[in-house]
Amino acid sequence: MRTVVFVGPSLPPEEAAAHLPGAEFLPPIERGDIDALMAQEQPPRRIGIIDGKFLQSFSISPKEILRAMDRGVRVYGSSSMGALRAAELDVYGMTGVGTVYSMYASGALEDDDEVAITFDSESLRPVCEPMVNIRVALDAALRRRVVSKDNAELFLESAKALYFPQRTAAAALHQLKGTMPEPDRQRLASYLRSPEAPDAKREDALALLDRMRQDAKQYKTVPVPEVAAR
Repeated sequence: MRTVVFVGPSLPPEEAAAHLPGAEFLPPIERGDIDALMAQEQPPRRIGIIDGKFLQSFSISPKEILRAMDRGVRVYGSSSMGALRAAELDVYGMTGVGTVYSMYASGALEDDDEVAITFDSESLRPVCEPMVNIRVALDAALRRRVVSKDNAELFLESAKALYFPQRTAAAALHQLKGTMPEPDRQRLASYLRSPEAPDAKREDALALLDRMRQDAKQYKTVPVPEVAAR
């Protein structure tokens, strides 16, 4: 059962491979990638979408995903582009996984820039931080009483106001010098740098791989139809 996963900045491909042995890992998805896979002699039976491109190329379209699902392919999404598309297509059978997907599916998030980042094209490492990661980490800081509600709101406003390629927690906190009390600002900065601060995209990527691995144990292979239409 051929399995393909599109992953990049959310989780290093080499680490992803350890969580889903036997799968093929491709760079962040863009428009045409699924159609190209489905045109191959042996198309995948399962596709996982974690990361995707949208600024330097056209993003993967919902219709392209639907065409694959019409041919019996099970498609999973989480973390970034996968979470966006899963929130749009879960009613048609796409499987959404994780916190970021749930936030979009529930309507808690709507803006695409919540998951948008820029990354190095060779290493696939992110060069900024996604707003959704900042948001989820701040929620954890609130629960731990690392930050007050008022200061949390100040920080969120500062982070959201940054253009996404320049968005980092450090940049947002820098903007708050002289506005947020310095001890509070330093305490929040220390927490966000610590291992205790959650990384929503990474955790969701791992959850998707775990879900695909578990589903594979019960997945029954059926012939892929030659022709299908929606």
